[in-house]
Amino acid sequence: MTIYFYGAGEVPYGCFSNFSDHGFDLDGVWWPTSEHYFQAQKFKGTRHADLVRRARTPLRAAELGRDSSKPLRRDWERVKDDVMRRAVVTKFRAHADIRDILLSTGDEEIVEDTTTDHYWGRGRTGNGKNMLGRILVRTRSQLRAELAEALDSDGRRPRR
Repeated sequence: MTIYFYGAGEVPYGCFSNFSDHGFDLDGVWWPTSEHYFQAQKFKGTRHADLVRRARTPLRAAELGRDSSKPLRRDWERVKDDVMRRAVVTKFRAHADIRDILLSTGDEEIVEDTTTDHYWGRGRTGNGKNMLGRILVRTRSQLRAELAEALDSDGRRPRR
């Protein structure tokens, strides 16, 4: 069964959205949502990045991040996937409740169910790259491995 998500308010998978209200510390700064972090990284090292970080809502952070009058960092296309991976894994490490939801999806495919984004979601045709879904699946595997390692080192499970 494929797991589809989109809105942050959807239960139980709304927490997969970058708009979900699950803040975290990263790079020595508090980020209200992963959307804030992602959008701000487009302008890393500028005043605009801090303006994005301080946006009242993730929607406002997205709007500021898409402001075409502000120049993107030169390496943005090359680093954007890594920026998203970093935000997503940090968010799920910081919140046990949503980490449990992600881990509860087993080995199911996870798809951002948006018709407007062919890169991060499934896109209008349903054949989009679904990079956010793929990053969530990768994060799930990474968290599962970290949990297994923690159990091994705790002595609660025999080492292999």
